[in-house]
Amino acid sequence: MTTTLLIALLIPAAYLLGSVSNAVWIGKTFYGTDVREHGSRNAGATNTMRVLGPKAGIAVFALDFLKGFLAVSLAAFLPYGAGSPALFNMKFALTAAVVLGHIFPLFAGFRGGKGVATLAGAVLAVYPPAVLLCLASFVVVFILCRYVSLASMTAGILLPVYTVFVFGQHYPPLVAFCCAISVLLLVTHRKNIRRLLTGTEPRTYFRKHPDRRE
Repeated sequence: MTTTLLIALLIPAAYLLGSVSNAVWIGKTFYGTDVREHGSRNAGATNTMRVLGPKAGIAVFALDFLKGFLAVSLAAFLPYGAGSPALFNMKFALTAAVVLGHIFPLFAGFRGGKGVATLAGAVLAVYPPAVLLCLASFVVVFILCRYVSLASMTAGILLPVYTVFVFGQHYPPLVAFCCAISVLLLVTHRKNIRRLLTGTEPRTYFRKHPDRRE
């Protein structure tokens, strides 16, 4: 199989993997509930936790994170050397595909989530050191304010900062990739930003709040 053909197969495979909406199938299978009809109507871990409880929310987060990591790990099937520009570029493409699948899932009527957990798993497969710091930053901000949205955006904004200024990475595609992730998180959280500014953004606790919006 040629490299070109393999690439043509792996990118759709990453999208299809992203299209597995864990929040939807867990909610419908084990709780008889479509989380997209409750709370924020978002098929993500936060809304799942609020609607169905912490066990379901944690399971959705873990599975969404895992599918992002696995999708980018598909690049290992390509005959590229470790650290090569071609390998990096393929990982970037797989990240875009799996996140697109999560946000617009083929298997769930193109109504998905915001892609935070999936994106975190994908980026971990691209550049682990910065992601681990971002996850730590997420935890700190969340503990301090209990806003998942603010913690997610903070972690995203810090990704290029950590990459460039902490780990000294100046490879242009990697830096551009990290900056694009920051912008994507801000765009997907624009409603949350408005609610944060108006003081109406709900805090998240480890218990059910089916009537709240994410």
